[in-house]
Amino acid sequence: MEREETGSVHLRRIDPAQNMRRFYTLAIQPTLFGGASVIRNWGRIGTNGQSMMETFDSSDDADSASKRLERSKRRRGYRDNGAA
Repeated sequence: MEREETGSVHLRRIDPAQNMRRFYTLAIQPTLFGGASVIRNWGRIGTNGQSMMETFDSSDDADSASKRLERSKRRRGYRDNGAA
């Protein structure tokens, strides 16, 4: 699992047979009120894609939601950015 200091996870799913080149990024950022937000960004590689922010009351809740989303994407075939 590749996590940077900011809690970011960068995943890719590339399948030339299906003309599929997708990315998925997860990041956790603190809010002004003591909570934490999970920021998701996804789309086709080479585009800006779409974004979604989900806010939680505690950083533990945000971390567990982020890990759940990451597991889900890995089950669907997404791999670390540097993996082939």
